[in-house]
Amino acid sequence: MEILRYPDRKEWKALTSRALASQAAQVTATVRSIMDDVASRGDEAVMDYEERFTGKRPAELVVTAEEIDCAASKLTAELRTAIEAAARNIAAFHRAEVPEPVEVETTPGVLCMQRPVAIEHVGLYIPGGNSPLFSTVLMLAIPAKIAGCPHIAMCTPAGPDGTIHPAILYAAKVAGVDHVYRTGGAQAIAAMTYGTDSVPRADKIFGPGNRYVMEAKQQATLCGCAIDMPAGPSEVLVIADSEANPLFVATDFLSQAEHGPDSQSILLTTSEKLLDTFPDILDKLLSRLPRRDMMMHSLEHSRIILLHDDAEMMEFSNLYAPEHLILNHRDAGRLCGMVRNAGSVFVGPWSPESAGDYASGTNHTLPTSGYARAYSGVNIDSFMRKITFQRLTPEGIASLAPTVIAMAEAESLDAHALAARVRTSDYK
Repeated sequence: MEILRYPDRKEWKALTSRALASQAAQVTATVRSIMDDVASRGDEAVMDYEERFTGKRPAELVVTAEEIDCAASKLTAELRTAIEAAARNIAAFHRAEVPEPVEVETTPGVLCMQRPVAIEHVGLYIPGGNSPLFSTVLMLAIPAKIAGCPHIAMCTPAGPDGTIHPAILYAAKVAGVDHVYRTGGAQAIAAMTYGTDSVPRADKIFGPGNRYVMEAKQQATLCGCAIDMPAGPSEVLVIADSEANPLFVATDFLSQAEHGPDSQSILLTTSEKLLDTFPDILDKLLSRLPRRDMMMHSLEHSRIILLHDDAEMMEFSNLYAPEHLILNHRDAGRLCGMVRNAGSVFVGPWSPESAGDYASGTNHTLPTSGYARAYSGVNIDSFMRKITFQRLTPEGIASLAPTVIAMAEAESLDAHALAARVRTSDYK
């Protein structure tokens, strides 16, 4: 883990780089090969890759209704209750996001409308390598259902015994997923991109994953399939001042490190004391956590950075554009107004990132790798298209025709002009 004191601004660009970027060419080539193979051989290729990467060939990709129905009995009542409570909060927030239709008469006789329409075939990817991320099922399927998507399919990797974790299946049932398939990694994205005998083709693919999954999603966009965003390895940036509780800061810092070895955590602070004591606090916490060895790999490319003031911390944060931004600061509300680039922001000392990951209600599928400069996290609009309509009366086209004709002729598009002119009384 790097510890830096007042780095020169010339170093900031390098300090905001993500881990493993140097392997991009190798990842691209590997994923391209998998995508092409699945496009060519379908289910057979998907099963071959499952066997190669997991050591077990699935008997079938489809998860049966009986398997899904049996999942509830394999969970504790406490976990079932927690999943249901989180689902209610997520649904409440996303229902509030549902857009209203738009109807405006821009000119007398010219009525313009916009109507939100759900995407028909949605494909969800649920990671399961390091953790069974059943919370992601809720985060994706619930807004898809609220948006009105008629076909919701989900791919998730099976465990060594060939079964899906029961919490993932129970969450799928609670959230309203229509079909579940036991496959993960780039091969799952390829299956949803092209469609196979078992896995239906998706119009849009959602879900986070490692760098191979992220690359596969980006390649899917070249094959006519939309994606939510380039969501890759998880990351957090914590801004903490001298009043921040070091234990709170450390647990938020480590919460991303346990997602996987590619994850990255950044701490920005103006406190010399926090900078000096923080590594020891991390070590004590790590000694108590079961994923210590894997988390150490993540911490190898994580950073603690001492900066001069709040303005510098916010400037660095906006340059980094974190997936998760935690403002553990005495004046967190003021800093909120300075946020330009972030996936989701956690305001004040009592707002851990894990609250948003599970149950506060906001979505946890967020842009990583600096894509927060241009992308939003998943929301109800992610599952919709907005179709515009216009209806003109004879009065409306008569009023609008001179504008249309003048602009069309100026662009040398005479047929456009003619289409307006023939509808008016001056056409000869």
